[in-house]
Formats: sequence, structure tokens, C-alpha cells
Amino acid sequence: MLFLLMLAPAAGFAQVGRAPGMLDPNLATEQELAAVPHLSPALIKQITDQRPFLSMLELDQVLGTLSAEQRSEAYRKMFIHLNLNTASREEILLIPGVGSRMLHEFLEYRPYRGLAQFRREIGKYVDDTELARLVGHVFVPVDLNTAPDSVILTIPGVGNRMLREFKEYRPYGMIEQFRREIGKYVNEKEVARLERYVTLETP
Repeated sequence: MLFLLMLAPAAGFAQVGRAPGMLDPNLATEQELAAVPHLSPALIKQITDQRPFLSMLELDQVLGTLSAEQRSEAYRKMFIHLNLNTASREEILLIPGVGSRMLHEFLEYRPYRGLAQFRREIGKYVDDTELARLVGHVFVPVDLNTAPDSVILTIPGVGNRMLREFKEYRPYGMIEQFRREIGKYVNEKEVARLERYVTLETP
């Protein structure tokens, strides 16, 4: 646990979890998806044609021809982050290795203020390696008006250019403003994908 707390600040305060080798199916290339267990060329085409997916349940439906075991193996290599505060029980149970007991622990500590809290609470039940793996499947929404650059950059698909656009329109008064301003740069589906990761906290 001490190791996790000593990570660089950008990782320590990240609101979107990262795990080595974990792909975001909304952003991965066809070549990267081809390395995911059980993904046939036909399934890869379905994924790339239908993305972005706004929930794991949408992706799980596309992979419905695979067995539960096969999907679980695939989800160890690719996953759409779950909002720790709003994800349904069904969604949380899609995280490989999460059963009813761990589901209870995930839900018990809601609402999460950040991933540091998740690490602290869930770290009571699993070792550091398993905790790091679980973190790679989840996020806590990033506050549009106060998040530092290092936190905004943890949002999948956000680079320096989009970071600049996120910050240009601060302070945001309502989420509709975010949709309108960021919609100048990306299409409606991409705005919706990005919106999953952000929030506007009330003072």
C-alpha cells in the first residue's frame, strides 16, 4: 500500500484509473484490439463501427456471442471505465474477479471523492497488485472548474490540445456549456464520451 501512496503526484491524484496493458475499446486501434482474447475480426469490426460506447453494458451486449468466461478474459485486457459513484451492480460485476462480496465493498463507500479514497478503502481487502488492477477499471468524475492539468489528462483521449479547450471556457456554469463549447471541436458522440468523465461540483 505504501508503494501506491508514493507514486508521482499525477498518478496519486488521478481520477481516472490506469493499469498497464489495459485498453480503452473506444480508443484502441484495430491492431490493438486484435491482441485481446476472443475478439474475432467480426467482433472487432462491430466494436469500431459502433463506438463510442457510453457504458460497459453496451459493449457487453456487442460481445454477447462470447461466453461469460470469454468476456471476462477479454475484460482483463480492455474495459470502459466505470463511474464509481453511479455504476450499476450489473456493471460492477463485469469487472473480472469482482463477485458479490467485492461488489458490496465497492458500494459501501459511496460517494467516492477520488481514487485515493477508493485505494484506501478497497485496499483493506486486496493486496497492492489486485488493487492496482481494480483501479484500472474505474474513475471518479473530474471537476471541470478546479481539476489540475495532470488530472484532466487522465481522461482517456484527452491530450494537450483538448486540455487547452477544457480550460479555455472556465468557469463552467452548467454542463450544457461544456457540451456547447467542446462540441466545436468534436462530434456529439465524442462530447458524450468525454462528458462521462467530468462533473461540476457545487460550491
